[in-house]
Amino acid sequence: MRAFVALELPEAFADETAALSRALAEVCDGRFVDPENLHLTLAFLGEVGEAEARSAMAALDAACLGTGPVRLGATGLGTFGRASDATLWLGIQKDPQLMGLADRMREELAARDLSYDEKGFLPHVTLARRARLPRGGLGELAFPLPDVATRLTLFRSILGSDGARYKSLYTVELDARL
Repeated sequence: MRAFVALELPEAFADETAALSRALAEVCDGRFVDPENLHLTLAFLGEVGEAEARSAMAALDAACLGTGPVRLGATGLGTFGRASDATLWLGIQKDPQLMGLADRMREELAARDLSYDEKGFLPHVTLARRARLPRGGLGELAFPLPDVATRLTLFRSILGSDGARYKSLYTVELDARL
């Protein structure tokens, strides 16, 4: 199964990100991510078996030990790829708590000999794939207000002809008392 570890977006932040995505869909062509699939990936594992998935669950537990909620703040839009075929994303501030959690998550995966995409961590929420950006401006856009994420989840990615669906396999609540 294809798997990844991601922070779930808090409800208000997710709703505001979905509204931003809808506004962008009015001026950009592309395959926009379904609102229920919005998330912030910390580590993409790729294909894993059941034993690796159980090890990844243990890595989540270890990485989250003593970790409180993570602040999320939007920094603007960005893209990967060409303007005519881009991945469009919402940038997220490199908050020390967020960056530390991403580092610990990757260290715990490596300690269990689990492979993951080792590209440098750039915090973002993917909004659209195969996006074609207009030559002119994007108009007035409302970005999500700052919020805190409290759930780190191991997801299974199920690919279909209409895009990916994500199924939660295991979730760790970040301790609000910290």
